[in-house]
Amino acid sequence: MPVAVVTDTTHYMPRAMIDEAGIHEVSLYVNDGGKLTRESELGDYDAFYERMRTQSELPTTSQPSIGDFLEVYEPLLEAGNDIVSVHLGAGISGTCEAARQAAAEIGARGGQRRVEVVNSRSACAGQGMIVLAATAAARGGADVHQVVGRAEAAIESTRIWFAVDTLEYLRRGGRIGSAQAWVGGALKIKPILTFDDGITPIERVRTEKRAFERMVDYMRARKADGATAWVVQHTQAADVAERLVERGREIFENEPLLCSEIGPVIGTHAGPGLIGVGGIAPGLLKP
Repeated sequence: MPVAVVTDTTHYMPRAMIDEAGIHEVSLYVNDGGKLTRESELGDYDAFYERMRTQSELPTTSQPSIGDFLEVYEPLLEAGNDIVSVHLGAGISGTCEAARQAAAEIGARGGQRRVEVVNSRSACAGQGMIVLAATAAARGGADVHQVVGRAEAAIESTRIWFAVDTLEYLRRGGRIGSAQAWVGGALKIKPILTFDDGITPIERVRTEKRAFERMVDYMRARKADGATAWVVQHTQAADVAERLVERGREIFENEPLLCSEIGPVIGTHAGPGLIGVGGIAPGLLKP
């Protein structure tokens, strides 16, 4: 591919999908009990979430350094690639800004190859779908400007909703965004949220059953919009996610792009019990 696509680890797509697509990654970090570890090296999510449930101090997370980005960018540039680097929403993390600083450092050196950074305005599978769209364009031979254009079109098409068990983790982690207005009595409800370059509240429901049904309603809305390439994600809620997949098959009449578990960086802030669904126009995933 003339254009290499880079992202960070907060998409939580299956490893086989990443490897097959030839996507390159820069890892965020988790500080758990004073030990700083790259998220890409934390393979056992069950153990991580069990510690979260029992520890009084939540883990903390941090963005990659400029050096982390350069470690990924430089070999790709030396191999003759331009780069489109698609990252976690800038309203959630400084990851995108660190990528831009690394790109600026490379630009200051001169040379013919370019690094373009795209703020996905999303996270998790929302970010993942945008990355897949950019990769599809690159595989079709698109140049760097065309790959950026495909990513931007995917940002407009991609939507993801997620229901969390409680706002407490978002509140404690400082990532609650405009859902701050729901803190208080709202900690006892099931919030439904979305990403719009930050955490944005959609509605509040009272029960897990209602939260599930609203996710199903949203899948129907995505189908009506033509966004029939769909995803399901969860944190420590595999059984609920599988039920969502079953309903999704009935609605979309096809298989999901992916069903996967959200890892430690986003999971630290969302907490166990999250379920999420989303979709993108399938034409954006074609070369």
